[in-house]
Amino acid sequence: MARPFNRRQAHENQAFLAALRRTGNAREAARSLGFHRSTMVKRRNRDAAFAAEWDAALALAHARLNTGEPAAKAEAEPHVIRTASGRLQLRRAQPRRLDRAAEQAFLAALSATANVRLSAAAAGFSHSAFYARRRKSPAFAREMRLALEMGYERLEMALLEAADPESYREDAWRHNDPPPLPQLSPGEALQLLYLHQKEVRLQAEPPHIKRRRGESREAHSFRLSAMYEAQQQRAREAFDIAEAERRAAGEPSPFGPKVLPLPALDQVKGWSKADPAKRLQDRDRPMFGGWRIGDWKEK
Repeated sequence: MARPFNRRQAHENQAFLAALRRTGNAREAARSLGFHRSTMVKRRNRDAAFAAEWDAALALAHARLNTGEPAAKAEAEPHVIRTASGRLQLRRAQPRRLDRAAEQAFLAALSATANVRLSAAAAGFSHSAFYARRRKSPAFAREMRLALEMGYERLEMALLEAADPESYREDAWRHNDPPPLPQLSPGEALQLLYLHQKEVRLQAEPPHIKRRRGESREAHSFRLSAMYEAQQQRAREAFDIAEAERRAAGEPSPFGPKVLPLPALDQVKGWSKADPAKRLQDRDRPMFGGWRIGDWKEK
């Protein structure tokens, strides 16, 4: 399997394919991006997927030229569908249909809001359209999950900043006179203390791992195991993404063998020189504690 393109090359390939769908000429498409045609041909020969997208772009450009469609329509990216017979087929873009630009707008909004419905409205489509795209495209499912995680982390950072005692964003109530307590009987007061004892005095169990009502022990254990496996899978995927970015940046692997510096040759000593009368080491006789066993027995 050929080595995948880095991020810069992948974006260049997408721009070249868009120009190729518009012009139908590989040399002109490469020239419009400031590349030589041979550069894109080498990439085509290197990657079979890019070669297939190249051929599909040429077919779409020729179909547009033969039918007389406007060039603006050719800039929209085609999409792959599965027919009723189960065969995959490439079709031209249709108006008001999800394309790459709508997906990027949705992902950008999702990374800022962590709200799928709001992000879909910002992109101009319904949320069900993006859920359907997630089910059909593993790549979009990965990017949607990453965008949702980024939006979640940004909101979490905002909440953590508000939780900082030095932020003074939520402490207005502490500078006001507390309202009077309502009339409570001793039994009602004890009941309130009992209800909030775990949350105030003890450490409450996180809600996502708490055993649900009516859930058996086997189902609870299976759910926790599935959650752990999902966390491990996300950790492996995050590691793969970090490795791909490291290779694209040309950085050395932190897990590679470390080359230890060799000591200076003048520090490499032979047999001990502390006793000049000591005989040289006999390679056929074993040593023990810096002494030859024979010398040790003689003493």
